[in-house]
Amino acid sequence: MDRELYEKIDGWMEAHREELIRDICRLVKIPSVSDPDSEIKPFGKGCRDALAEMLRLGEEYGFKTRNYENYVGALWLEDGPMEHTIGFWNHLDVVPVGNNWDYAPFDPVVKDGFIIGRGSQDNKGPAIGMLYVMRCLKELEIPLKHRLCLFVGCDEERGMSDLEYYTAHYETPALSMIADSGFPVCYGEKGILEGNLTADTPLSGEIISVQGGTASNIIPELASVTVRGGTAGRALQNLKPKENDVEIAEHGDGSVTVTVHGTSKHSAFPEGSVNAIQKLLLLMEEHHIWKEEDEKRLKAFVKANGDYYGEAFGIAYSDEISGRLTSAGTMVSVNDGYLTLHFNIRYSVTETEEHILSEIEEFCGQNGCTFSVVGGSGPSYFDRNHPAVDLLTDLYNEIMHTDAKPFVMGGGTYARKLPKAFAYGVGGLPKTEEQINCTLFAPQHGDAHQPDEGLCIASLLQALKIYGMGIAALNEIEL
Repeated sequence: MDRELYEKIDGWMEAHREELIRDICRLVKIPSVSDPDSEIKPFGKGCRDALAEMLRLGEEYGFKTRNYENYVGALWLEDGPMEHTIGFWNHLDVVPVGNNWDYAPFDPVVKDGFIIGRGSQDNKGPAIGMLYVMRCLKELEIPLKHRLCLFVGCDEERGMSDLEYYTAHYETPALSMIADSGFPVCYGEKGILEGNLTADTPLSGEIISVQGGTASNIIPELASVTVRGGTAGRALQNLKPKENDVEIAEHGDGSVTVTVHGTSKHSAFPEGSVNAIQKLLLLMEEHHIWKEEDEKRLKAFVKANGDYYGEAFGIAYSDEISGRLTSAGTMVSVNDGYLTLHFNIRYSVTETEEHILSEIEEFCGQNGCTFSVVGGSGPSYFDRNHPAVDLLTDLYNEIMHTDAKPFVMGGGTYARKLPKAFAYGVGGLPKTEEQINCTLFAPQHGDAHQPDEGLCIASLLQALKIYGMGIAALNEIEL
């Protein structure tokens, strides 16, 4: 490692710390949840405003910019062909806010070394960070062999239709790096399958509604059921709220609503979360809140969502490359009387969607329900033997004094929509003093997709220094 270069990059980043914080807050203030149903196409006013602000920031620092029909934006310094370009990819859309915030989600707070607000960590902070990496290399006049371009999208969290649009209409870089993962190099991602499990017959009129979840890729922290009075209503009234961590509300028409609390996490990494939907279904089963004719229908949903690895579906699978398949019911609703539970499945890179669907179809035939696919994408795999993988991994380990290995993960990034792409940072660093001593967040708060999402400023700065060194090191390889 070039120690002199590292000291220059380190000094530049520390000198621009306050600017970096200010610019991240400019983006976090914009509530950019992708909304394809909005009259403002393609993803609503929030995403359009966030993209415009990002491009405005780039122009303020002397970058050239382009808006690709409000799907994707690009920022660069020097013109040149894509065949000689390294592309950096980030997203400006955020997951829905959810519940139980202690801080205002779109009024960013800077406190004790953190920026708190929805999108600060995933992925607005890293997006601004990559802009600063490019600024740093420019202002330090670091000679680079390859042209650099930063791309920012607006629909990553909802399904990546922004990248589907871009790749269908425009040329992609020779090599793409996504700063939306953990260090060192993530060279593969599990496949994603999203689908709805729906009962074959409608619920009885006793159950008015079942609701829970806000997005496919979030383990839900709240779920509720509303029932009419009578047997079910009396059963609910016999619950002990404190013992069951529930809230009970009686309505003027005699109906009763029970709301159950869980703990949220990203659905790709569900371990340690408490799925509020499953907790609600089990509560209903335990207290016989449904009528007898509803019992079989609901039991199928309890069974299907009973673990995070697809055991009941018959799809439990694991491989050495990418680990265990995960399966989580993340959104529930009643539509025209039919109960529907949405599943987010992350499958190992050597598994196939066809096999998964055949097993789920068999489960449905035995349990009186159907499964319909509503989204997803196949696994992503970047050549493990490409010289960039070991070069960037070794650089990370030298800077951080670790022995981390390249890896495959369950999360999904833009890498799965791009040719010759992999994720590199900006998370996964050893904890900083700020993180170790942090008292800002309640349990299950503070991480990406959680309430009170927070970005550790010191950790981001360290990641950006690694990125700066990594880009300079890529001078050694051909794209």
